[in-house]
Amino acid sequence: MTTTTLVLLVVSCCFLWLSLSSAAKVVNPQITVMGMVYCDICSNNSFSRHSYFMPGVEVKIECTFKAMATRTAELVSVSVNRTTNKYGVYRLEIPSVDGIECAAEKAVGNSCRASLIGSSSSFCNVPGSTRTTTDEITIKSKQANMCIYSLTALNFRPSKRNVVLCGN
Repeated sequence: MTTTTLVLLVVSCCFLWLSLSSAAKVVNPQITVMGMVYCDICSNNSFSRHSYFMPGVEVKIECTFKAMATRTAELVSVSVNRTTNKYGVYRLEIPSVDGIECAAEKAVGNSCRASLIGSSSSFCNVPGSTRTTTDEITIKSKQANMCIYSLTALNFRPSKRNVVLCGN
């Protein structure tokens, strides 16, 4: 075997090893948790034609994810306050974390919840009667190494029901 052949063989092996090791590398997903807040004008705990999405509402988001490490199971917890945008949507971007994977359904050990902190409206500022906290998760997407988790909508209502708009 000539020196040139040996060098080519070593370079080829190194290239193959680098190719295989980068292909085997798992890229962790970015996780987005989001939900919305609306004003339930008719106080019927559902979105009606008189309801509207509320910008500027403060929401507390708390998530716990079970990360699978080689030797141990670890818990990663996140707790943040977010404000809804002009469409009444709040969101939390969680950058990729080693060992956390997208789940096909609500995974054991993974949970998120959102709680109403404060309304942006003096007219619609009473927390909805069914819940002020939501922890139901629906996975909306599992593409391009990104998971989008959607929490059930939260709502505020006026202190008095508008009988003109909503009836008795």
